[in-house]
This record gives sequence, structure tokens and C-alpha cells, in this order.
Amino acid sequence: MKTSDFYYELPEELIAQHPAEPRDSSRLLVIDRKTGSLTDKHFFDVIDYLKEGDVLVVNNTKVIPARLLGHRKGHTGEVEFLLLKRLDYTHWKCLVRPGKKLGIGAEVEFSPELSAVVTDRGEEGERVVEFRFDGVFEDILARVGAMPLPPYIKEKLKDGSRYQTVYSKIDGSAAAPTAGLHFTNELLERIKAKGVKIVEILLHVGLSTFRPVKAENIEDHKMHEEYYEISEEAANEINAAKKEGRRVISVGTTSVRTLESAATEKGVVAAGSGNTHIFIYPPYEFKIVDCLITNFHLPESTLLMLVSALMGREEALAAYKHAVDEKYRFFSFGDACLIL
Repeated sequence: MKTSDFYYELPEELIAQHPAEPRDSSRLLVIDRKTGSLTDKHFFDVIDYLKEGDVLVVNNTKVIPARLLGHRKGHTGEVEFLLLKRLDYTHWKCLVRPGKKLGIGAEVEFSPELSAVVTDRGEEGERVVEFRFDGVFEDILARVGAMPLPPYIKEKLKDGSRYQTVYSKIDGSAAAPTAGLHFTNELLERIKAKGVKIVEILLHVGLSTFRPVKAENIEDHKMHEEYYEISEEAANEINAAKKEGRRVISVGTTSVRTLESAATEKGVVAAGSGNTHIFIYPPYEFKIVDCLITNFHLPESTLLMLVSALMGREEALAAYKHAVDEKYRFFSFGDACLIL
């Protein structure tokens, strides 16, 4: 299957530059896979499509201020680091820019309290860097770092908490699991009151989110590893639902990738932690996930391929055309769709 098979036309003005206020006032496209119907709603209407006994699975990762701006020692040109994965107390895997000027041994100063030296180069151009600092790294990062908004968002975010879900807990992501940005605490409480189980799992969003598919054939694309955790309690809730025929509804593609990575041959979720590089594209038989809440994704992206695996490529592209025609807002701060 070709990467170009997942292309669609998107006017630039439909790329959302700021989040909806309040969170759950964003629009919602409800997609019924059985009938093929497309229904235009608002996100607060999502509760009408949830049933008692459903399990709603959310990713409780928290975005760190992973964007660092500095200068090479002895130079004036600005360089940028994006923290992707912590390797030990002082070493991180990072994306760097401009890469050609940041070879092994390059020293970078971010502030009087934080500097770094490049110690290794990865296969895809990423760097391993050793940070040098006195004190607690997380505290320094909070002062020096910035929220790593995607490059297609041109406007500065006034409130950094709007790039976090209301249930974010565990630091470690370089990008938000954006499907969850639509939920408010009040909406979640109403969902719980309806008898829906809300289960938290973890996947730290890393390099795979930022890598476009450059291969002509999608089978040749390589995903990078991302760390995940599923507790015994979460696994038990999900497995009970599968056994009893209740729906497992994933909030976001990160939750999908976590659940499908942890699925056994018997169709149950194994508790534990690990690293996943799962790449889901058509055809794919989902073992755990029944339904999906997600944002609208970039053309030719691995996320659009995942959505196409769940609902069919032609059906997905038709839904996206509808969203374009109806002027939905796209990507991180955009609107959402519910695939039933």
C-alpha cells in the first residue's frame, strides 16, 4: 500500500491555531461504521453515544516543557533541542536543529544553569546529549524549557495547561495525546455517573509522532519505540469488558497503540511496562479496541493510517472530506471524531 493512498487536500486555514474554549465545545464528527452515517455534533454530545458498562481508556501522560533554545558555545546562531526520551539521570535522546552543526562533541548553552554536550548520533538523525546542571533537572527545565507545540501552530499558547489533558499525571511526553484535550472534569464526572468505567494507561509520546512517512510503501516505514505502562487494575477492567462483550473505547491513537501492543494471542491485555514500535495500518485486526475518539490527522501520517485500519481507507478519506467541506478544525487543537 502506497503512502500517497492516504493523501487528502486540506486548506491551511482549517489548521487550528488555538484550543476551543471551553474544552468540550469543540465539534465532534460521529462516524457509524455499520451504517456509514456521518453526524455533526459537539464534543459535549459524546456522552449520548456512551453506554453503561463501556470502558473509556485514556492516556495519563503529561507533556514536559521539552523545547529548549540555546546557542553553541562560542557561536551566536540559535539552536533548538526537543527532548524525546530520558536515558538516565543526565542523558536524553533529542531532536536537534540545525542538525548539521550539532555533531558529537558540540556544546550548547541554554542558560547559566543548564548546558549540554552531544555524545552520540542516532540512526534517524536524533542525538544523545548529556545535560550539565546543578540542582534538580525537572525544576531547571520548568524554568528554561517551553511547551513543545507542533510546528504548524504559529500562535503562542497563552496558557500552557491547555496543551495538557485534565487527567495528565506522569511527566514524560514530547507531545500531548490530543484527543483527550476535549474532556473537562465536569464531562468526565457525567460520563462516570452514566456507568462508564474510565481506565488510565500510559504511553509517553515520542519520536514517532514527529516523523513523517517518507517511504513510498508504508510497509517500509519504521516506527520508533515509545514507553508504555498498564497496571494490573487497568488490565483487569479492560479484560473483564472484553469477556462480557462490553465496548472498549480508546481516547486517542496513543491509547490504541498501547492496548494493541499489550494484547496477547488470546485477546487479552497483559499488565506491565515496556517499549512499543507498533505500526497499525490496513489491513489490521484489532484485538482490544472497539471504538475510537481521535482528532483529525495529517495527510499521509501513521495516525491517519491507524484510523484507516479501524474504519477502512476509503471510508476514512470520505469522512475527512466531509470534515473539510464542513470546515472542521484540524490537528492538535482541532475538533474530534468518534468512530463507532
